[in-house]
Amino acid sequence: MNFSEAKCEVMKLLSKVKPSELNTVLRWLRTSDELDEFLSNNNKVILQNISEELRASLPPDAMFPSESTAYTKMQQCSQPTVHVDSFLYDEDQVDSLCEEGTMSRSYCLTCGSYRTAPLDFISHSFSISELQFLFENVLPDLSGRVLVDVGSRLGAVLYGGYVFSSASHLIGLEISEEFVNLQKNIVQKYNMMDRLQVLHTDVCLQNVLLQNADVLVMNNVFEFFMEPSEQVRAWRFIIENFRKKGSLLVTVPSLQESLNTLQQEALQPGWVEELPVDYDVYLGRDTDHDALRQIHLYRVL
Repeated sequence: MNFSEAKCEVMKLLSKVKPSELNTVLRWLRTSDELDEFLSNNNKVILQNISEELRASLPPDAMFPSESTAYTKMQQCSQPTVHVDSFLYDEDQVDSLCEEGTMSRSYCLTCGSYRTAPLDFISHSFSISELQFLFENVLPDLSGRVLVDVGSRLGAVLYGGYVFSSASHLIGLEISEEFVNLQKNIVQKYNMMDRLQVLHTDVCLQNVLLQNADVLVMNNVFEFFMEPSEQVRAWRFIIENFRKKGSLLVTVPSLQESLNTLQQEALQPGWVEELPVDYDVYLGRDTDHDALRQIHLYRVL
């Protein structure tokens, strides 16, 4: 059923309501928590469908062979680290993959022994719960605003912004042509072209876009994909161009952690201020509060 058909059905239904009850029904439509819950659940179903479709198009680690820098960076971690994309796999799905033997949560400390230790998991995407938290609890009403996702990868932030927010324009910047094509296929299939756009580009070529953006999202965007000198160059470019007063910056991990790792504390002062975020929310039994606390919000001064 398309919009016109749905509108027609709603009008037919309202025409059958007793005149004395019509105002009550309309008030319920405007203010009911029940309707909000229904819409939220429906939005989650849309994202779950997209997630399922993308899983079928990607290897279990959701990485392409061309991501050689990311593979090398993970191998250099102090503890064995694997990529498990949170948008594609929730905890139950990871458990199922482990039971099948497709994935493991631990590694052997001594080959052939029972001595094991937990693997570190890293994700370059938000989970569906994290997306709901981001758009319903962290960010304000985005009506009329432009959101830019740096390193949009699978497009999770874009799809989440489409269903959970009223942002007028959601733009993904992605340097990998393979991921750009994946995103464009989803955008077309789910008819999101009216508010969503994916650009095959480097963020450092998008000064005009950054200067006009209202919200900038950066989720583990540089550390595993660039050498330190390239990361510093990208941060300098963003700080020089994302300057519109009152614009909002979302980062994972915190800005301080990202810049301290690069020994670039001097890049941050005077640019943004961190805003408080209420992490004590319940989004269902699969809510990972540790993951939510990795989401930080800043305002450009």
